[in-house]
Amino acid sequence: MQEFLDHRDIFNVLFQAASEGIIVVNSDQIVVAANKAAQEMFGYREGELIDQHLDVLIPKEYHHSHHDHFNNFLNKSEKRQMGHGRDLYGVKKDGTRFPVEAGLNPFKMDGKDYVMSLVIDITVRKETQRQIKELNTQLEDKIKIRTQELRETVENLEEEIMRRKEAERKIKDALQKEKELNELKTKFLSLVSHEFKTPLSGILTSATLTEKYTREDQQEKREKHLVTIRNKVHYLNNILNDFLSIERLDSGKGQYKYTTFSLKRLINEVVYNANITLKDGQEILYPRDLEDISLHQDEKILELILSNLLGNAIKYSPENTVIKFDVKIKEGNIIFEVEDQGRGIPEKDQKHIFERYFRAENALLDQGTGIGLNIAKAHLENLNGSIHFTSKENVGTKFTVEVPVKNN
Repeated sequence: MQEFLDHRDIFNVLFQAASEGIIVVNSDQIVVAANKAAQEMFGYREGELIDQHLDVLIPKEYHHSHHDHFNNFLNKSEKRQMGHGRDLYGVKKDGTRFPVEAGLNPFKMDGKDYVMSLVIDITVRKETQRQIKELNTQLEDKIKIRTQELRETVENLEEEIMRRKEAERKIKDALQKEKELNELKTKFLSLVSHEFKTPLSGILTSATLTEKYTREDQQEKREKHLVTIRNKVHYLNNILNDFLSIERLDSGKGQYKYTTFSLKRLINEVVYNANITLKDGQEILYPRDLEDISLHQDEKILELILSNLLGNAIKYSPENTVIKFDVKIKEGNIIFEVEDQGRGIPEKDQKHIFERYFRAENALLDQGTGIGLNIAKAHLENLNGSIHFTSKENVGTKFTVEVPVKNN
């Protein structure tokens, strides 16, 4: 004991500078030194741990086995981590148990054996792990529910598609003179089938794979598939909105609901929904300090139009590009500008870009219905507004929408 105390000035400098708890015991497992961090961790005042047996810091049920482990460790004299995958606990002076990590470091001084333990209180980490595990369990339950709902949705959609195809066959047989109209319906139904089944298959695949990633080290994979599910659902929702708009326009039921609403709220909602579908490295730049004026328009229709333009900019732009979304007010009108750095529209296709079901030559392999811009133009004309664009292939496209601030 005296030989160790002769060097205590050196150890005090080392011990008190360390944030981890440091405890040194001799070959008899008697504590010969403990730094301030260790004393506070175990609830002892300064000097109280000295000359105490190491057992006071270890749960009673581990005392017997710990003695054997300690002696084996001294015989091998090598640094190592305690526990090897098992949970370790320390005992405070008041008897409270708490989880720890401990590393053992043997050394000799003046021919005598000592062991220095570096002890870390991992109570916060364990609680965090417990919360993560609980959240994962809740997430798995939600995914199971959503997966079942998606299966039912797919089945309903397939049944609906089959019913529509059967109805189309009967119409062709009975109304041969309306061949052109029936061909158009064929094209529409084929589009519905393709545009719905592809993302739904992706959703089912991602949901199924997500159920398999249950370990903590698989959270990145789980999150990747959850992002896929969100993006696919958002895409399907946009398609449904487009189809509903076509039905309203074609059937003459396009009655608009004019309300007074906040411009800033509209912009934030559109950008928030668009952010969900951004590719890696893409960013939307929009005016965050915009003057919060009130518009008197059909809020849902404006949101549909702007979401369509932003969605196209994201879809047809590569990763790591900027999409500019600007808003200007001029002489009682509000002007929205969406500019991307994407593939652009070929010059020969630009005159057809607002035609229903038209797809530019360089976009035929991408998902899409070819009806979004047609719907946007029709709605804007009904709202006393306008839409135009400029585009250069392999450089980018800029769409400009102008509508009255107050529509009477």
